[in-house]
Amino acid sequence: MALMRYEPFNLLNQLQREMNRLFDTSRMGDEEGGHLLADWAPAVDIKEEPAQFVIHADVPGIEAKDIDITLENGVLTLKGQRAFNKEEETENYRRVERVRGTFLRRFSLPDAVDAEKVAAKCKDGVLELIVPKRESAQPRRITIES
Repeated sequence: MALMRYEPFNLLNQLQREMNRLFDTSRMGDEEGGHLLADWAPAVDIKEEPAQFVIHADVPGIEAKDIDITLENGVLTLKGQRAFNKEEETENYRRVERVRGTFLRRFSLPDAVDAEKVAAKCKDGVLELIVPKRESAQPRRITIES
């Protein structure tokens, strides 16, 4: 008989993960075939600054060449894949929590962004996108005449 560590919230955490996965709106479907295009979705932070939006996506273990970023009709799409290693499949793992396969995230951007100047870089497993706003969309201060 093997000793197992008792974790009282394991079942609750597992239920929460499954419910999040069930209601995850970032899992886009293929309208024609009804197949899911994504196995997982990276965690994303979006920050709005006065002149730009900054998007950080967690993509550990994925090389920049395996990530496809497109911007079409105001929709920013991040798509890529974390590959399966055959060497890892032969190991005798007790637990696997890192998700493998295709990921997909889509974001609707406001009309104020300058699509021609979007820039991206990937460092230490974090993809950073800089989405600048158009100059005409910048707020300007209006002085009151007396």
